[in-house]
Amino acid sequence: MHAATVGVALNQERSPMINRRTLLTRLAAAAALPATLFRASPTAAREKDSQVPGQKAQKGQEQIAMLLYPGFTALDFVGPYHFLAGMGNAKVHLVTNQPDLRPVPSDGVLAVQPTVTMADCPTHLTVLFTPGGTKGTLAAARDGATIDFMRHGASRATYVTSVCSGSLILGVAGALHGKRATSHWSVLPLLSQFGATPERSRIVQDGHVITAAGVSAGIDFGISLVMKLRGKKVAEQRVLLAEYAPEPPLNGGTLETARPEIRELSTASLAEFVADASTLRRWTGEPSK
Repeated sequence: MHAATVGVALNQERSPMINRRTLLTRLAAAAALPATLFRASPTAAREKDSQVPGQKAQKGQEQIAMLLYPGFTALDFVGPYHFLAGMGNAKVHLVTNQPDLRPVPSDGVLAVQPTVTMADCPTHLTVLFTPGGTKGTLAAARDGATIDFMRHGASRATYVTSVCSGSLILGVAGALHGKRATSHWSVLPLLSQFGATPERSRIVQDGHVITAAGVSAGIDFGISLVMKLRGKKVAEQRVLLAEYAPEPPLNGGTLETARPEIRELSTASLAEFVADASTLRRWTGEPSK
């Protein structure tokens, strides 16, 4: 019996003559109606499906590891994280290279709360990612435990990725050897010292290795990776939800478009970092057990 029918019957029989047994019978019939006749509350709907509308559930949940180390550049990480964490049916692990789960400071005042240490991170990954930075990146690239983690992860991950100077960490870990790759313009030529072929491009994919150029390129990288993992339709929806339609108030975001005096000023400000980065070399030893 439909719910509306039950309601009408109860109204029609609501009289001094209706007895207790009849009323209980009608209420029991209403309680036995299929759940599909009732509309779920918005809260229940959100709890049931946290994926974006139209997104099909995947057979397996992707495991994504995003490295955090003191001094990483925040936007290198936040741009990709926004898109990867929002695509649904993926587990994003924020992996600290520190001994505990205290917040990891970026190269500004922003700190990020990690979810797992390197020792506890899953070993089989869909995506292994590292952001870039300056001094913090060089420290991570010279940290044996961090490079060990990246070498192990790179040998198993479906995609090995970086944004900005994070490619230096991949280079030291041996993940760029024989690959085309990009990085922040300041250290792009240095990728050759890791056996890579530097390529000036916003995003470069060579096999399972995907690298992105400096800082803001991480947003484009995140979108492109969602498209690989979920398809164009979902990626387009994530772009619209983010209202990603850049209209920079100033031109000059590349070496080619920047004014000469701005190029000189920026190059000089990064000279010490680049000189230090030029001493990095690809680790050729075996990873520890």
